[in-house]
This record gives sequence, structure tokens and C-alpha cells, in this order.
Amino acid sequence: MIRSTFAGFTMAQQALSANQRAIDVAGQNLSNINTPGYTRQRLDLASISPVGASFSSSVYDNKVGQGVMMKGISQIRDPFLDIQYRNQIAKVGTADAEDQILERLGEIFDETDSAAVREAFNNVITQLKNMANPQDGGASSTDALVRSSFEVLINAIHEKANAVDALEEEMIKKMTDSVIPNINTCLNEIKNLNEEIKNSQILGNPALELQDERNKLLDDLATYLPIEVSYRTDTSGGEPIDLLDVTFRDSAGTKHTLISDTKIGEFHFDGTGGIPVSLEVTDALNPGGGASDITDLIQNGVLKGNIDMLNKAEIFDGTDTKGIGYYRGMFDAFVNKLATVMNDLNGDALFEKSDGSGADQPFTASNIKVSEGWMNGTVSIKKSDGAVGGTGPSTEYKNVQLMINALISDKQIFTVKRPDGADVTVFTGTIQNCYDNIQNVQAIERKASASILKNHLTVLNQISDSRDAVSGVNMDEEVMDLMRYHQSYNAASRLMTTMDEMLDKLINDSGVVGR
Repeated sequence: MIRSTFAGFTMAQQALSANQRAIDVAGQNLSNINTPGYTRQRLDLASISPVGASFSSSVYDNKVGQGVMMKGISQIRDPFLDIQYRNQIAKVGTADAEDQILERLGEIFDETDSAAVREAFNNVITQLKNMANPQDGGASSTDALVRSSFEVLINAIHEKANAVDALEEEMIKKMTDSVIPNINTCLNEIKNLNEEIKNSQILGNPALELQDERNKLLDDLATYLPIEVSYRTDTSGGEPIDLLDVTFRDSAGTKHTLISDTKIGEFHFDGTGGIPVSLEVTDALNPGGGASDITDLIQNGVLKGNIDMLNKAEIFDGTDTKGIGYYRGMFDAFVNKLATVMNDLNGDALFEKSDGSGADQPFTASNIKVSEGWMNGTVSIKKSDGAVGGTGPSTEYKNVQLMINALISDKQIFTVKRPDGADVTVFTGTIQNCYDNIQNVQAIERKASASILKNHLTVLNQISDSRDAVSGVNMDEEVMDLMRYHQSYNAASRLMTTMDEMLDKLINDSGVVGR
């Protein structure tokens, strides 16, 4: 078979076009080397096969391909690294959310303040010891000094209780006004990008820059909860269109569709009733089917970290997380034991509840107050143990010493009633040690959460580096590509010059026909 006269020119022209476009792609990569979220692009090339069978063909007719064809421009991404990165960033989100709240709790129970609970508690002990001193015990002012020291202690307790309540309210407000709206906005923006990408692909534009924007949003969404991203191709309209699905699988194994092409689900948070808060999600494929409660079913992410710290209280409710409720519960247990022990030893109530709750209800850090009787002088600290039914001879100031021992040296059992009605011991030790234990537990938990966060960040950075090595722009590689494509362009130019010289020789310098 005789080849086309201008086939060589076509082959050279295709090579020139391909190398010119490859240089353009390298230039696009280099210009976006510092663009956040940009994914390296490449020109996809394919060899054009020789023509098919012909009646004039023979076994000695060796066919050669017809040049190079540009199939399109694609992104260089590793789906496996994307999955790893998004799974790991969800773990970082969990640890970071818990660490931030533990840091705030540490600030609340920080004892560097001179007006802190520990300082006020020590002052109470000092005043009781002064009262037990025979030289000062008879002074009428000692009871007032003890009462005054307890008032200072209770004020410090109220301040910390209010700070814990404020932290809880702040977290609920953050979830309501920031976290959940951010998630729903992210879902909506991804949906809008899906529509733009589809419209661009219908017109033959791969919309790679729009896909970069969508990938950034998917990474942001993965910080809130673990997501699964999948792609499918729709060829029903002729031109292949990429469709995106984003799902979330809860700990019970149920899969919830958050995004399906241009359909999206929605998250709903309810903290209006206080603790416990609740979280629901509607399915993108079944928006009219009602919302699913996923409050306790999220495995990782900022949502899990925040909700666990709001709802869970470990030993107080049988869960696995020492959330805000745990520290409030321990603080209340400390206050309840302090008030009940002092009231029992004194006989007449030194402390009462400001909320009017019944005698069967415990004292809390929010409702404890100095009794009206102690304030108006009708009740005072009874110094003699005989005043509280002692069987032996009354020893003056012995009851005050019993109070001191009960506060700082006698081992106490701190028992609370769980929401399910079960009685559980939350601490065993002195009243003084109970408060110290709150600080110790917070310090241990914070150290553990900071260590976990650091480890997760280390792994995340390693995955990010691996992903950047594949998808990021490397200046050295791009410059080498420029040189390679430039050489190929020059070679294709030389091919066209050679073909021109051959054709000129064939037409003008060979044969005698027409002379």
C-alpha cells in the first residue's frame, strides 16, 4: 500500500501540537506550584495505530503508526492516599476537639489563682484549728471567722461551677452556630461544584481546577466525621460525566448518603434541652424518610470529640469518656461530701441548698450555701463531741477536731447514683484528696490527649507528604519535563523539515515527465 503523500507532515504536525500542549501543562503546573490544594496535571498521549486491512496489503507491507493523539489532560492523584488522609484527619479531629475542651477544664480547675478552691479550703482548716485551740476557742469571733472562711470557699466553688456551666453552654453554642452550619455549608458547596463540573464536562472541559476545589472541601468535611468518597461515570448523555458519592458509615454499620451527585443530606443538632445533646442526619437519597439519630454512632471526627465531651461522664454514666460531666460530677461529689459530713458532725445544719431540693437530693457545687441559721447566729459550730450524742465524757473542742480530721485525714467513700439508679463509688479517700484528684485526673487526661493528638498529627503529616509527592508540583520534575518536551518539539520540527526536503526532492529533482 502506498502511503499518503502528506502523512509525514500530519505526523509531524501532531507531534508539534502534542509537545506544545505538554509544555503548556508544565507551565500550568509551575505557575500553581504554591497554590493550596492544586493537583499536578499531565497530558495523556496515545499512539495512533496503523490503518486497517487493505486489498493491496501484503505480508511484506510493514505498517507504521500514524502519529500521536492527545487523549486529554488529567490529574495525578492516588485514591488510596486520599482515603488514608481523610481517615487520619478524622482521628486528628477527634483528638483535637477533646484536647481543646480538656485544656479549658484545666484552666477552670487551675489552682494558681490565690482565690482558688484549694487556698480557700486550706483557710477553712486554719480557722477550724484556731477554734480548736483552747486559747482561742472561747473567743466569740472564732465561729464567725470559720463561717466567713466557708463563705469564701463556697464563693470559689460557685465560680468554678459557673465556669463549667459556661464551658458547656459555649460548646453547645459552638455546635449550633458554627460546627453544624459549617458542615451543611460544606455539603452544599460540594453539591454546587458537582453541578459546575458536570456542566463543564458536558462541554468537553475536564474542570480540573473545580475538582481541586471539591477535593479541598472533601478534606475539610473529613475533619468532622469519617467519610467514604466514591466516583462513578455516567455515559447516558454521550459524553462521559463523573459523578460523586459521599457516604458515612456509623458504628452500627448503617451507611448514610451525605452526597449523591446533586442531592445532599443535612445534619441537625439539638442542644436546646441541655445535656444530653443529640445529632441527627437526613439521607441524601431519602430526604423525606426522616432523620437518623447518630449521636452515639460517630466513630471519629470533630463531631465525635465535641459530643462525647458534652454527653459522656465515664464512671457517672457508664460510658468510656471523661467528658465535662465527669468533672462536674466529681466536683459535686466533693461538695456533697463536704456539706453532709459537716452537717452530720454538727447536728444543726451549717449548709443548705439554694434551689430548695429535698433532703434526699445531694448538694451540688451550684446549690450549696451557708445555712440561714448559721448566718443569723441561731446555729453555730458545736465544739464538744457530747453535743452530737457522744457516749463518753464531753471533751471541749473535740468535735472541732473531728471536723478537721474528717476534712483532711479521714478516708471517705464518695458514692453517687447513676441515671439508671445504680449506686457507684467514684472515689475513696479524704475530702481534700477528692478535690486534688479532679486536678490530677484532668492533668493525666490532658497529657494523654495531647500525646494522642501529636501521634495522629505525625501520621497525618507523613501521609500528607506522601500525597504531595504524588499530587504536588515538583519544580525539578517540571523543569526536566520542559526540557524534554522542548527537545521533542525541536525533533518534530526537524521531522517536518526533513519531510519537506524529501517532498521537494521528489517533485522538483526527480523524473523527466513533462520536460
